[in-house]
Amino acid sequence: MEPLYLIALGAIVAGFVQGLSGFAFGMVAMSFWAWSLEPQVAATLTVFGGLTGQLIAAFSMRRGFRWPLLWPFVLGGLAGIPMGVWVLPYLDMLWFKAVFGTLLVLWCPLMLMAPRLPRLQGGRLADGAVGLAGGVLGGIGGFTGTVPTLWCTLRGFDRDTQRAVIQNFNLSMLMVTMLTYLGAGLVTREMLPMFGVVAPAMLLPTLLGTRVYVGISELAFRRIVLGLLTLSGVAMLIASVPTLVGVR
Repeated sequence: MEPLYLIALGAIVAGFVQGLSGFAFGMVAMSFWAWSLEPQVAATLTVFGGLTGQLIAAFSMRRGFRWPLLWPFVLGGLAGIPMGVWVLPYLDMLWFKAVFGTLLVLWCPLMLMAPRLPRLQGGRLADGAVGLAGGVLGGIGGFTGTVPTLWCTLRGFDRDTQRAVIQNFNLSMLMVTMLTYLGAGLVTREMLPMFGVVAPAMLLPTLLGTRVYVGISELAFRRIVLGLLTLSGVAMLIASVPTLVGVR
């Protein structure tokens, strides 16, 4: 049997982080689950948990639906999801950890420096390309918010505007990704008990995260969340890179 306690722990921590930041469920959960779960199982649980968290946020912490700003992200994301789903069965666990860990280690410090970086102007075409990248990562494992969040930060969106974009984008992408997983047969009966662990484990932490978001400063929550994610990435690199180097 899969380590249900580890699944629950990942869901608890990732649920809180998602409630706090509006994204990053997949990144945090994978830092727990990629150690012991097969990539397809971990990816499916991540998509399920991320979707559950976004549904909780949609009811407990509503943000404006800004379609003129959102639609390029969504169209790009819809095009990217099938690409990610196609790649998923071919992933190697060690390389998956190495690439994902590298993403965390490089991306999170960049986000910490973002307030001092020049603001990008962007445009609908660029927004669509960013949505495409988010869709591909979503199809691979529910990491839909990674690239769009970085992009919104670099464009200088205020916290609530960024959350509105990311929350609605993630909700739509994760919903489509979950339906795609179901259609592709990636969701099996053996996963149902794991779903039954993830959903209740993340409920209260997600709600707590949304409460903390209201009262905490933007700088403080960015430092806390990105610091934890960076450490998770370092741990995944330690677990994968030595073995990859040894194989060669």
